[in-house]
Amino acid sequence: MLLVWLLFLTTLVVGQTSVDPVIAEALKPSPIETNLHRLTDEVGGRVPGTPAMQKAVDWGIEAFKAAGADSVHTEEFTIPASWAEGATRISIVAPEEFRLRVVSLAWAPALAAQHHVPVIDIGEATEQDFAKAGNVAGAILLVHSSEMATWDDLFAEYLKAPAMIDRAVKAKALAIAFQSTRPHDLLYRHTNSLAGRIDRLPMVLVAREDASRMARLIASGQKLYADLEIPNHIGGPITAANVVGELRGSEKPDEFVVVGAHLDSWELGTGALDDGCNAALVIDALRAIKASGLRPRRSIRFILFSGEEQGMLGLHAYAVSHRSELDKAAGVIVFDGGVGAVSGFSLGGRKDILPAATELVAPLRQFNATTLTTDIEWGCDHYDFMLEGVPTLLANQVEGNYLINYHAMSDTYDKVDFPQLKKHVAEAAAVAFQIADRSERIGPRLKRAQIEQTIRETHHDDLMKTFGMWDLWQSGKLGRSE
Repeated sequence: MLLVWLLFLTTLVVGQTSVDPVIAEALKPSPIETNLHRLTDEVGGRVPGTPAMQKAVDWGIEAFKAAGADSVHTEEFTIPASWAEGATRISIVAPEEFRLRVVSLAWAPALAAQHHVPVIDIGEATEQDFAKAGNVAGAILLVHSSEMATWDDLFAEYLKAPAMIDRAVKAKALAIAFQSTRPHDLLYRHTNSLAGRIDRLPMVLVAREDASRMARLIASGQKLYADLEIPNHIGGPITAANVVGELRGSEKPDEFVVVGAHLDSWELGTGALDDGCNAALVIDALRAIKASGLRPRRSIRFILFSGEEQGMLGLHAYAVSHRSELDKAAGVIVFDGGVGAVSGFSLGGRKDILPAATELVAPLRQFNATTLTTDIEWGCDHYDFMLEGVPTLLANQVEGNYLINYHAMSDTYDKVDFPQLKKHVAEAAAVAFQIADRSERIGPRLKRAQIEQTIRETHHDDLMKTFGMWDLWQSGKLGRSE
């Protein structure tokens, strides 16, 4: 009798059902390894507009149904252009002769065969570097990079690119050759076009060692010339789809929590760490909550977003099409950092939800995942929700083996630490269940003025300006409009 009374008091204090059964189910053996094997080894890399991407959508539908979703559906959206790499080829032809190991950047334009094109070392492509180089019209510009070691290094690779491209276009360069930030000839796929449109200039990524060889030859006084061809396959608008599995709430089914990751990937590897493991996590989190026998007050929507690698296009389409019901969105949880241990969550600048979030992560002490930060992070499928004023929790993860394999040929199934991934399933399921089951919301949906105040307080407006998003925000084309 005393035990029953204590359990009753505990329920009153926290205002919701104990989440322990959900965590227990999440840690049990499950189909997550088989699911990820099918997505990566069988389907492979998943670029929107390709047969592999359609197979991935079918995989998501089937996996959600098998996990016990109350309903499963897809939501289509349009990407402005299709893109696939052809047989990219660059060879140094004078005064030395050797072939470079290269790949095209994604959504970069094609370039017909060119011969005896000058290669100019443009350093780090700063204004000073361009001024020193003089006339670079019609040349291939070799851009140096530092070897990547930290998250900040990765973000810098994206942050620096827009200004470099602006300068190259203005200088009428023929193409840009970026030095890989990874050693051992490792190549990877990036895009510098964040709206699904074809970029302004042909761009390639060159193996780090090959780029260094060229730089040394140029520094010794040689003038390098190259033959090149970048026959990318480019087409018109394509239809992509997000996949949504839902567990209906028991008392407030029209209110909802989102648990998300992205389904698409680049195709040099098989997209296991980015973000296949977390797509499988989202499905397994649904399974764990359903298998626990508990049903939260609010609904939970488990979403596999497409078009993330092209600029979070599926997320944006979802947020816009569901804008009329976002007042009923109680929270968003997103994972997009491979299988590095979760230290806690970023709250998207929301200091006001710190007290509630502290309660949410209390059951995660066993995983050392209770640290909360109030910064704003960009580049994951929580972002548009944050700009719409919805409370967001983005998993903060240690680097693990993520950076070296990011977008690379080496991003494959064998890199996934499944015992660690199961912990992430427990963390995602526990936080989502608690938000969905609380008697009170963890925080309100912010108004536009409040969102902008948060953006400015965190200096996130600087990043938005770098990527051309600030004007969209200011014009009301991005984020909450009132």
